[in-house]
Amino acid sequence: MKGRIVYNPTAGPRDVERELQRVRKALAKRGWEIEIVTTHHPGDAKRLAREAAEAGLDGVWVAGGDGTINEAVNGLVGSRTALGILPVGTGNMWARQLHLPVYTLASPFRLREAAIAQLEGEVRAVDVGRIGNRYFLLWAGIGFDALITAELEPRSRPMKRLGPIPYAIAAITLARNYSGVRAHIALDGRIVRGRALLVLVSNVQTYAFFPIARQARLDDGRLDVLIFKGLGISYIARHLVRAFSGKPLQDPRTVYRQVRRITVDTEIPISVQVDGDPLGTTPVAIRVVPRSLRVMVPPQAPADLFVEGADR
Repeated sequence: MKGRIVYNPTAGPRDVERELQRVRKALAKRGWEIEIVTTHHPGDAKRLAREAAEAGLDGVWVAGGDGTINEAVNGLVGSRTALGILPVGTGNMWARQLHLPVYTLASPFRLREAAIAQLEGEVRAVDVGRIGNRYFLLWAGIGFDALITAELEPRSRPMKRLGPIPYAIAAITLARNYSGVRAHIALDGRIVRGRALLVLVSNVQTYAFFPIARQARLDDGRLDVLIFKGLGISYIARHLVRAFSGKPLQDPRTVYRQVRRITVDTEIPISVQVDGDPLGTTPVAIRVVPRSLRVMVPPQAPADLFVEGADR
């Protein structure tokens, strides 16, 4: 078996190059021939993943955060090369969704645990979302969260060491003056109108540590859409409380649908983000690309993430 580790040295709060050499040796003992390549500029992870797919490599492990994973996804969609991850970012939401161990300063050997767990699991074909020529694995956010992302990204390494604190501060600061925007949203042709604070198009069950789309499945050919309506900070706080309690869909100001296509047009252009990276402004059209990405799934991943059997 042949594979590649794509390492983003600017991801996360600290350098892990020495630990990646240990990961490479651990994979070699299990029959993998592994090379480690490093990114230097935005777009490198996409290019390096695409080169691996074109060379017929069996797997690409991304040593980085969710943004680096997103780049690699855009290089792997439609190929037979499987995506693996070595979570060294700040949020590591894809790793947390799969219940993979996450690297910390106190537990540096967890990267090897994560790599081996993925080898011991299965390869599955999962859906991705698409906006224009950009694919996403986790979510697309339109509105309030994208505004926060545009405010903070890209972050410096010292800021990354603060974890989610800068996001919390930015959210509180921006919420004071954010009143949402009038939106015209088409969900598989069905129209929803109103003042939206956030439109979340999710491929996974969790969002920013919240179990916000429990019905989402990675291979069901649909995207889970949540539209959070309201006007101003009081409604933002209301939605956050519901999300913290795990009951976001019990609010009548929240619209939930499972769809294949969604278009969002707004009274004024508002920010858009995919997998935590800014991606322009509205209007946007989003669609699902079913079972177009092969991913390594560890044995401990929740069974209810999937509706289909393994792809191996």
